[in-house]
Amino acid sequence: MTYLVPRYDAWIVVASILIAILASYVALDLVQRVRANSARVARVWWLGGSIAMGTGIWSMHFVGMLAFTLPIELGYTGTMTLLSWIAGVVVSAIAVHIAAHGRLTARRLAIGATTMGAGIVGMHYIGMAAIDIAPGIVWNPALIAASVAIAVVASAAALLILFRLRGRTASRRATAWKAVAALVMGLAISGMHYTGMAAANFVDGAVCTSVGELGGGQLGVIVMFASSLLLLTTLLTATLDARLQDRTQRLAATLQSTNTQLQSANDELQRRAFLDPLTGLPNRLLFENRLTHARSRGEGRNARRLAVLFVDLDGFKPVNDSLGHAAGDELLKAVAGRLSAVARESDTVARIGGDEFVLLLEDLVDAADAVTVAGRAVAALAKPFTYKGRNLQVSASVGVAVHPDHGTVAHLMAHADAAMYAAKRTGGNTYALFESHMNADAAQQLALQSDLRHARARGQLSLHYQPKFDGKRSQIRGVEALLRWTHPEHGAVPPAVFIPIAERFGFIKDLGGWVIDEACRQMRAWDEAGMRMRVAVNLSVHQLRQEDLVERVQAALERHGVGADRLLCEITESVAMEDIETTQRTFEGLRRIGVFLSIDDFGTGYSSLSYLRRLPATQLKIDRSFILDLESSRDARAVVDAVIQLAHALDLKVVAEGVETEGQRDILLGLHCDELQGYLFARPMPPAALLDWAAGRKPVSAVDFSPSVFLDEEAITRLTA
Repeated sequence: MTYLVPRYDAWIVVASILIAILASYVALDLVQRVRANSARVARVWWLGGSIAMGTGIWSMHFVGMLAFTLPIELGYTGTMTLLSWIAGVVVSAIAVHIAAHGRLTARRLAIGATTMGAGIVGMHYIGMAAIDIAPGIVWNPALIAASVAIAVVASAAALLILFRLRGRTASRRATAWKAVAALVMGLAISGMHYTGMAAANFVDGAVCTSVGELGGGQLGVIVMFASSLLLLTTLLTATLDARLQDRTQRLAATLQSTNTQLQSANDELQRRAFLDPLTGLPNRLLFENRLTHARSRGEGRNARRLAVLFVDLDGFKPVNDSLGHAAGDELLKAVAGRLSAVARESDTVARIGGDEFVLLLEDLVDAADAVTVAGRAVAALAKPFTYKGRNLQVSASVGVAVHPDHGTVAHLMAHADAAMYAAKRTGGNTYALFESHMNADAAQQLALQSDLRHARARGQLSLHYQPKFDGKRSQIRGVEALLRWTHPEHGAVPPAVFIPIAERFGFIKDLGGWVIDEACRQMRAWDEAGMRMRVAVNLSVHQLRQEDLVERVQAALERHGVGADRLLCEITESVAMEDIETTQRTFEGLRRIGVFLSIDDFGTGYSSLSYLRRLPATQLKIDRSFILDLESSRDARAVVDAVIQLAHALDLKVVAEGVETEGQRDILLGLHCDELQGYLFARPMPPAALLDWAAGRKPVSAVDFSPSVFLDEEAITRLTA
């Protein structure tokens, strides 16, 4: 039997192979899309992807058949051609589903490869059956078997490749491997097709009865371009989806990282809110929270007790003043460590401010257990501390209050505090168990604190002014402003009482600010009355650390229309040297606006000449303790003489405070002291009395003073020092 000799258009063959490779690449990409998206979106991708992939594989077969030409004209029936396309889509759906879901076991691989191979073979031979020709096609069984084998093997290889690549991320390496896999799959599909075409033999003289239906070069070109466009569109959509997925993942990762950072920041804020930054111990807020929880846990349990130990260091200020903040901080850390070692694991040790610590002891049998811990704390803190090779000696006063023995949990802190002060009054380095009479002292202190907080608004605060005299001319050179509090019930409250209260309860800065403003107002009032006076005010350590202190002082001067050279700011030597950098910065700012500066209580601290030279002060005030012994102590006279000579060498004026006798006055004048201040010349007096006294209308002896006002001038310095 004679057969027609077929011919192949090389360019169309190449086009069909390229379409097969493109379809394979799209198939590999679709598997990743189906796996990467949610179930609902994955189903859409699976359906749309199966159509696109199936169309691509089918078009490869169709274009490959168009590349096949015989001496007779060929055509294709529409029904069979449609069925071959459906077969391609079904095969693609099976392939994508198998590759995208579950594990690829040997059984699944065999079933999948057989099903896919049968589908591809069916698609091809259904497409061949679309050629209605008489006599019919004569098939070569061996080549048919070979094409079936190629289809099954190609399907198995495709499934393996799809499965291997489905979990790869969108990297350059993964893209390269996907391109290689698409090339292998495309060549395998093309090989199956052209093997199947070689199995078909057409009898010489045969006639194609479907030539009038589908066929022709134009149809082939349309199919080729349409299928390529579909595949490219699908690939582009998949690529955009991949980028969107990648961007979404990056955004999700960024959000997760941001949330992690926010959580970390929130944890850090929580930590800082509840822990003391220096020692790492719980602060007052956390301690009070734990005390509240301890109260709730202890309700109804009469057998067990809880106690609060209030610990205050004895001798901490001299260490801080002499060695500076760094030494003080290290000492506080060491104290925290020793207290933590004394306490049990179930106890809470907290630092509530300054050199004050508290311990919360739970599940105690009786008060003796708390006393035992207090004794251990006193003994532990009495041992020397070491800082840079030198021993530091401090001790502790500990107050103990037990619930329910000493009242409700709500009052434990106040009762322990009162007991601590009782221990301190006995000389310190001991503990005291709360007793009922101590409560009266604590209640009085709390009442004074409440009254002092409102004293300014109620007009109970005032400034008294003590003159300073020129040592040579016996003329008044200025006055020092001293704060007074007249209580409606207790009368004149000594500064030694109310200044520590103001410092302890945190409104000393407000009082210091009021002193500056009131002094400026009074200078203006005196100006209008015809008396020009320079006023000295003391600055506290709390004011010195205010970043806007200079601006506050300048605002007060401008508000009352007073020249800056009329105001003299004094600060004690110990405070000035405590933080020399802060002191220098503040002094420079005050000097810049024209305010004069003075070092108060000179000789009681631990100044060095190098530090003193760095401060832009204009005046030194010798502490009253040296003036007191001038007549009886050669050492005191030598110290005062040395201070005066030192000050003059540094172009500083010298003021001696606390001058009470003529003998002291004569010695100071002989040592060339510039200014003198003390009861020998004038006591502190109210503004109106000072105006009358300066004008000679009223002698100082006629001014009515309450002795209790002048109990402790050093405490006054603590307000403004």
